[in-house]
Amino acid sequence: MASRRFPAEWETQQGVLLCFPHNGNDWPGKLNPVQWAFVEFIKKVAEQEEVILVVKDEKLKSTVAEYLDRATVKLKNVKYIIQRTNRSWMRDSGPIIVKSGNKREAINFNFNAWAKYNNYQLDNKIPDVVAKHLNIPVTQAMYKGKPVVMEGGALEVNGKGTMITSEECMLHPTIQVRNKGFRKEDYEAVFYEYFGVEKTIWVGDGIAGDDTHGHIDDLCRFTNEDTVLTVVESDKKSKNYKPLQDNLKRLKKARIHGGKQLNVVELPMPGKIIFEGLSLPASYANFLIINNCVLVPTFNDEADRIAMDTIAQCFPTRKVIGINSIDLIWGFGTLHCLSQQIPK
Repeated sequence: MASRRFPAEWETQQGVLLCFPHNGNDWPGKLNPVQWAFVEFIKKVAEQEEVILVVKDEKLKSTVAEYLDRATVKLKNVKYIIQRTNRSWMRDSGPIIVKSGNKREAINFNFNAWAKYNNYQLDNKIPDVVAKHLNIPVTQAMYKGKPVVMEGGALEVNGKGTMITSEECMLHPTIQVRNKGFRKEDYEAVFYEYFGVEKTIWVGDGIAGDDTHGHIDDLCRFTNEDTVLTVVESDKKSKNYKPLQDNLKRLKKARIHGGKQLNVVELPMPGKIIFEGLSLPASYANFLIINNCVLVPTFNDEADRIAMDTIAQCFPTRKVIGINSIDLIWGFGTLHCLSQQIPK
């Protein structure tokens, strides 16, 4: 029996790890609007629980503190870590906090900037820094004597032994620089050792424009032990139509650990968002579950209301709050990509 367990996102949290955006290259020409959108994100999380906020230096901390004060954020719930980073995508560079009984452990999965960028050395320090802040041990993920490269956005768990991930992210031949030569059984051995996962459900490809090669948190999310929300595209001319239909078929056939059939709820995709000629990977599946609440990215789209209503039906005991993410998505990610929950 596995000693570790990766808690589901809806389990009680101490807080959420965030990193204040400072790299204008991630949001060319939009950094200031993104920072104010991020302030609203911080505010909503801080109303429910602790925000562990990474800022690159004392100067930025002073600026951020002013922004938060102006926005009437619950300041007592914001704790700062002064640490330089390359980027702000804590879902992928931050540690994954697992539990062994009541004891917490930070797993470091050797972030390499999605095998796309050369500047990630500062981000690689985040797991150790956060573990020190939390006063918990940190473990380097290894397999057959080699470090394992993986990102939190590629992993979706129900906390009861089942994980969903995508073949595009883990197995695509052109990005095997993550873990060269890994097959499904290798990944599943890693999932078992570090997350206590007994059953892995594999979907196929991610959405068009995804900079991360098909992260699952833009595709499919557990809402309870045996229910998932999965995005579907209604426009048959869209590049997303066929891959999302394929994922839907796989999920409808899937069973969780223990043999129960998965309950699948369809979530719409927003209309195409084009900025400076690029099709951006907007998805309502990139929501963040926090204590008593679900924060949902919205895109000034007619599907916003349908998505919010669908998500609300899946979380009847939680408030469901939309956060306008039309600026955030210019960085190819939104709420879930920018955050990492810290289980209590």
